[in-house]
Amino acid sequence: MKQEVELEIFEDPRALASGFALWFYNFVNSRPKTNVALSGGSTPKLFFQVLSNEYKDRIDWSGIQFFWGDERCVPPDHQDSNYLMTRKNLFDHIGIPSKNVHRILGESDPEKEAQRYGQEIGDVLSHRDSLPVFDLIILGLGSDGHTASIFPDQMHLLQDAGYCQVAIHPDSGQQRITLTGKVINQADNICFLVAGEGKSGVVGEILNKTGDWEKYPASYIHNSGGSLHWFLDRGAASVFQNGKN
Repeated sequence: MKQEVELEIFEDPRALASGFALWFYNFVNSRPKTNVALSGGSTPKLFFQVLSNEYKDRIDWSGIQFFWGDERCVPPDHQDSNYLMTRKNLFDHIGIPSKNVHRILGESDPEKEAQRYGQEIGDVLSHRDSLPVFDLIILGLGSDGHTASIFPDQMHLLQDAGYCQVAIHPDSGQQRITLTGKVINQADNICFLVAGEGKSGVVGEILNKTGDWEKYPASYIHNSGGSLHWFLDRGAASVFQNGKN
């Protein structure tokens, strides 16, 4: 099924973060309640900083339920924790109600936590076709084409029947909890945030459907019935733009 991709390109990572913050502001303010799955990484960090600096008092944070698309299996005060990065750059500054923050317990047994977090998602979100539906999932992209923590050597997670599963980083061996592909693709809106020339090759292959694009998990994020957005800076977009017909 071919899906129309909505694409926006910004001058640099900070402009990308500002542009996506404006998009996010308009998105959450257009509805009374929003369920969001967040991503880790340097670009979301900039995005969180823009939100906390420029939108702190312009968004009704009590109407947003925050989840994560993936998390490293580390305690919440560990430097690798996506939750810690979000807390330091966003939550500590906006007065978000604690009940609105649905943390993946990275310090818990990974298999048990994948089941528990999947149950929490299922309890909070509405369902469509027996799957929970996020209003918005924010994703990053690795230079190997992975997204969330679905890596090229674990493509089965794209079709796994569970809501969450345990993934293993192919280089470090670190365990992670990740949303599965079926849950990601069920979201009403999916937004990729990608910056830097180091990502340009894989971005170009995915968007142009050339080279090794079929080997990249991110190529299979197609969104079952909603909108798919790619927010790029010029570095990340350079190969894609050069490859357009």
